[in-house]
Order: sequence, then C-alpha cells, then structure tokens
Amino acid sequence: MENVRFISLAFLFLFMPTAQPIGVFDSGYGGLTVLKEIINTIPQYDYIYLGDNARAPYGNRSFDTVYHYTLECVQWFFDQGCPLVILACNTASAKALRTIQQNDLPRIAPDKRVLGVLRPTTEIIGTFTRTRQIGIVGTSGTVTSLSYPIEIAKFFPEIKVFQEACPMWVPLVENNEYDSQGADYFIQKHLKQLFDQSKDIDTLLLACTHYPLLKDKIQQFLPNKGVRLLSQGEIVAKSLKEYLQRHPEIDNKCSKKGHRSFYTTDSADDFDNHARIFFGQMVHSMHLDLEGKRAGK
Repeated sequence: MENVRFISLAFLFLFMPTAQPIGVFDSGYGGLTVLKEIINTIPQYDYIYLGDNARAPYGNRSFDTVYHYTLECVQWFFDQGCPLVILACNTASAKALRTIQQNDLPRIAPDKRVLGVLRPTTEIIGTFTRTRQIGIVGTSGTVTSLSYPIEIAKFFPEIKVFQEACPMWVPLVENNEYDSQGADYFIQKHLKQLFDQSKDIDTLLLACTHYPLLKDKIQQFLPNKGVRLLSQGEIVAKSLKEYLQRHPEIDNKCSKKGHRSFYTTDSADDFDNHARIFFGQMVHSMHLDLEGKRAGK
C-alpha cells in the first residue's frame, strides 16, 4: 500500500504544472522602460522580454496587422509556458488586447492571462488632474484608435481629453537623437499643437513607452510648468503587483528566481546596444525566428 501511495504521489508531482516566467512584450525597445519599473517593484519574479523589432514600428500599421503580429507573439510566450503576458506597448494594447482577451484566450489558453498598459493608466489618471483636462501624446496608431479617451470616459466621464500624435518621437529615441536640437523642434511643435487645443491641460500622459527618454525635453518646452507628466512604467508596475496579490491562482504559476531573458526578432547585437538606453544596463538577447527557428548571436 505504501508503494502504491508513493507511486501515486510521484505520478502527480510529475504532471503538476511548473511555475514559469512572466512574459513582457513590445514592438521594439520601449517596453524595456516598463520592464525596468516592474523589476524595481517586484524583482523576485522571472521575466521573458520579446521585442518584435523586425516588424517595428507598430504605430502606423493597421488594426488587423497589429492584432495578428501581437497574437503571434503572445502565442510564442504561451509556448514558452508563460502564464501571464504583459503587452508593454500602447499600440498593441489599443489595437489588439481586447480581441485577444475576448476571442482568442478562451479558445487557445483559457487558463492564461494577457494584460496591457492602457487599463492601469486610465483607471487612475483622473486622480492627478485639478482642471479635469488631460493631454495625451502617443503614436499615430494609439491616438487614432481613440482608446484612451474611450477608456478614461468609463472611469472619469467629466474629464476632457485632448490628443496629439507625435510620429517623429519614436524614431528620435531609437536613433539616439532624443537629446538633440532636432528633437527640440519636433517636441516643441507637437506640444504647441496639443496645448493650442486647450490652455487648461494640467496633466500630460506619455502614452508611448519610448517617451520617458524625452521627459526632460518635454518638461523644458511645456508652456505651463505646472503641468504634471505621467509615464506608465511605475503605474503599470504597481498595478501588476496588486493584480498578482488579488489573483493567487496566477501568481502561483509564476516562477520567482529573479531570472531575466531577452529576445528580439531582429539583430541581437543591435537590440543589446539600444537596450542600454531604455533599460539602463547591459542585456544579452537572443534572436528569435517566429517560425520556430531560434539561434544565438
């Protein structure tokens, strides 16, 4: 009888699901600013980061294209065993997240979860404004999706939201020109166009994970120095910590050894060079072929 019990327990242990890393996805490098804050807040977890650099930027692509690219990458995370994936990309969160959550997860992975950066931001943004007027700067895809005005209205219907698409800001950051005079021109241009819509904006959301690198420049050219700048890294990190506390059934599936691994669909060397700007330290990534062929550098 003891032998039977031992065999039964061994069989159960063998087929028990093992804890796996949290996946963090972005179309490129910007999500590293979110991952950095997440690690600062909950460093004990293991994380896998994937940047789809070969197909970036997502900001000017159609809804269908962003959805298919994002779903492909989410499926890759699931294939690695990740129980939870964070879309640390505003464009993917705006154009793909809801469809993945409502249509795809029940079919392909009902026990897994995909979260974005949009909801954690919109559910608290109203607590920062006194004038009840908020400015949003983001990629063309994020702005034209109207996701932020729609979601903010659900939580704070009295708030007025003004948006400005800044298509040149991401290339400035990725080409290491974010501290140049060229950056001055484009930052001043878009801030003027935003504040021309309303002089009473007192809270400005940087609705792109690249934009924290432009924060000093943006602060310099704000028409009103009392405007509060919000970047999403800290907001998302705090929200994720609270989510895992509320959902032990997901938390228990997340491994906690403090490991980090990085993947890119483009050049690993190029990714590593850029990552220092966004992540604040060196990383060693691997190239990922989304059709299943993976190789080191």
